[in-house]
Amino acid sequence: MQLLVAYESDPAGYNMASYIAEGLKSRGDGLYTGKKFDLVIIKSPAISADWLEDRYRYEGYVFLSKHAAESGKLALTCHSTGNFSEALFGGYAKQVAIPHPHLQKSYMRHLWDRRDDFSKFEITIEATHHGPTALGKPVLFIEVGTTQSEWNDKDLCRSVADIVVGELGGSEERHQVAICFGGTHYPTKFNRELIEGEFALGTVVPRHALGEVDEVLFAHILERNKGATHALVDWRGLARSKQKMVDLIGNAGLELVKV
Repeated sequence: MQLLVAYESDPAGYNMASYIAEGLKSRGDGLYTGKKFDLVIIKSPAISADWLEDRYRYEGYVFLSKHAAESGKLALTCHSTGNFSEALFGGYAKQVAIPHPHLQKSYMRHLWDRRDDFSKFEITIEATHHGPTALGKPVLFIEVGTTQSEWNDKDLCRSVADIVVGELGGSEERHQVAICFGGTHYPTKFNRELIEGEFALGTVVPRHALGEVDEVLFAHILERNKGATHALVDWRGLARSKQKMVDLIGNAGLELVKV
């Protein structure tokens, strides 16, 4: 069973969670239970919820959150979590969370199928970033962006929440899993593969973080992506790290796929 998680002071996360909670049973202290999943509204920021597993043990953790961007571009996003260098926004340095690839792919495809309902928004994944990073089960952030107006739009948050509930209530379709390397924070090529292609995606290491990837960090990423068989590579987006990444991927026995 999955646990939905929202921070009470995050307006988008709280709006989604409070709507979902209407169909669940309150157990007190912010916890709501259901047949397919449970929900908890926490009092501390979601990005720092590495403590969560000490209190709530589930098969996976799906965080409902706001999305912010300096560009102000409207977006509905989701992503795995992790830090490739220092931990500036929760989690631990040089640690990535276990991704939630099959749920992410199903959610993004469902969101894309309803893109006419969200015509103002870019529908995209983000590269792996921020915490929590230490949980022992899969983690996925589902976000509504990008300004206070959208975060406080209850109809919008309910529409996204309905998709989340539908995904958690259905059966999970399995895919081959690929770890991704290169590209920008909003990785267009990987996003297209996720929605239209055959692969589900694990950790997404953007171009700007490739310089941090050494044998130790690469081995850690592999460990957190158990079951991954392929490496999707934005070939033009590897910059100076191209040969290093080719060698690391080859030594790991992953099949390299250029996109």
